[in-house]
Amino acid sequence: MIVDSALYSEGHRVDLGCDPHEFDKMRAAIKGERDFVWLGLYSPSAQELAEVADAFELHPLAVEDAVNAHQRPKLERYGDSLFLVLKTLWYVDADDQVETGEINLFVGPDFVITVRHGRGAELEAARHGVEADPWKLAQGPSAAVYAVADRVVDGYLNVLDELETDVDEVETSVFSTERSNDAARIYTLKRELAEVRRAVLPLRDPIQGFATGAVPVVDPDIQPFFRDVLDHLNRAADLADTLESLLSSAFEAHLAQISVQQNDDMRKISAGAALVVVPTFIAGVYGMNFEHMPELSWTLGYPMALLLMAASVTGLWVFFKKSGWL
Repeated sequence: MIVDSALYSEGHRVDLGCDPHEFDKMRAAIKGERDFVWLGLYSPSAQELAEVADAFELHPLAVEDAVNAHQRPKLERYGDSLFLVLKTLWYVDADDQVETGEINLFVGPDFVITVRHGRGAELEAARHGVEADPWKLAQGPSAAVYAVADRVVDGYLNVLDELETDVDEVETSVFSTERSNDAARIYTLKRELAEVRRAVLPLRDPIQGFATGAVPVVDPDIQPFFRDVLDHLNRAADLADTLESLLSSAFEAHLAQISVQQNDDMRKISAGAALVVVPTFIAGVYGMNFEHMPELSWTLGYPMALLLMAASVTGLWVFFKKSGWL
């Protein structure tokens, strides 16, 4: 499905009054050196993308990747055009879950084609944002690439902010006095962080190429903006590493807490057993039936035995309480 298509000339959107599928008419209207067509598609079928590929002479390998999706972030060059893959992320707080999508960009001298898969990271805001800055749009297709990359990387930081909040909650729970099942949540968060790292880390090399001028399609005036995107991307990578380390430490602390709790439980069980064993021992000894047993004919012998049991249990209870076993 074509979400939006437009011709941009000298930094402004040009209304051609044609159908979104009239690609030849849009390209024929290009006059200036930095004029370009920006075509946005969402989950297109193979046939729809084939029509676009024929109109813009896209490489078949890149088209195949865009149809299949589920690609690793990468940058590939085919002649005078580029194929860039970005992973999009958004966070579902109720499930502590990171959802992923994908954006494929075909970038040529006079066109930018974005193919989006997944519900997250809509590009309408990115398009409107760059349309509000005619100077950037006047630099050609690289301005659109910057707008998309900036939008996606900002999404990474938003997801990591949410994950950081959850990691703080886990740390608080691990070191609280209440017992909780933190291991399952720690595992879930580590798995979601791995998803973030799979989106962030492979993207650093392509963005660095844009920022340093290693990619010829990028206009030199746009390179400083890509350096800003690279800085945000590096921040996201560092934050992901930090959260991963914190979760590993929290898991180790959780295991130590479990060990301490088990030791405390064993002390309490041992103390409880002692409270039962001592009076049982007294009753066993006193109740032995032999001929010359002391107090055998003494009326107060039985009450004395009960009192001795109660006194010994009370003494043990006080001792264990002061020792912290109970």
